Amino acid sequence: MIEELTNKLNYTFQDLKFLKLALTHRSKGGDHNERLEFLGDAVVNFIIAELLFHHYPNATEGELSRWRASLVNRDALAELAKTFDLGRFILLGPGELRSGGNKRESILSCTMEAVIGGIYLDGGFNAAREKITEWYESLIESLAPAASHKDPKTLLQEYLQRRRLPLPLYKVDHIKGEAHQQEFIVSCTVEGMETKTLGEGTSRRRAEQKAAQNMLDRFKKL
Repeated sequence: MIEELTNKLNYTFQDLKFLKLALTHRSKGGDHNERLEFLGDAVVNFIIAELLFHHYPNATEGELSRWRASLVNRDALAELAKTFDLGRFILLGPGELRSGGNKRESILSCTMEAVIGGIYLDGGFNAAREKITEWYESLIESLAPAASHKDPKTLLQEYLQRRRLPLPLYKVDHIKGEAHQQEFIVSCTVEGMETKTLGEGTSRRRAEQKAAQNMLDRFKKL
């Protein structure tokens, strides 16, 4: 099973203990991946910053910061984890396993960071840079200029203002999970319209962004 994951990652560990530790959630008991997660977070942030710096020599500091944030936030890391089907390989305690923890974005993203930390310890900085460059290359290539790289809430507000419609209203409908791994469900409505969309994320802001994007998508279909 571990071999299947290393094939998906396209990386051969010299010492598999780093990968096994990276996949061990604290609910499993004993040694777990939170220290590796801390390390991986720092590594991916630096390498993405370096890649953006060299790939976009004319970009401003603000543009680079926004792009990096969009590539290394929890939602983005969870999506990266899903490309490797990482949830299948995470070692969870019985409670987390029953509650579907291997599909929870917060756990997926943290495990992805731990895997990156494991690769860094196993193969060094160059190995980590090589993998992150490989995984993120197409995303970095696709980044648009800042003028068109606006977040969904801004785009929705501008869309409504052009049509002289009321501004959207966001409301937290539900919060689930423990304090350190909360998932927010936020609704987005526009006064005078029956349409309501939902967004889910590991913070209120991320959930609002998803709800706004879903509202934009809904308007485009009208």
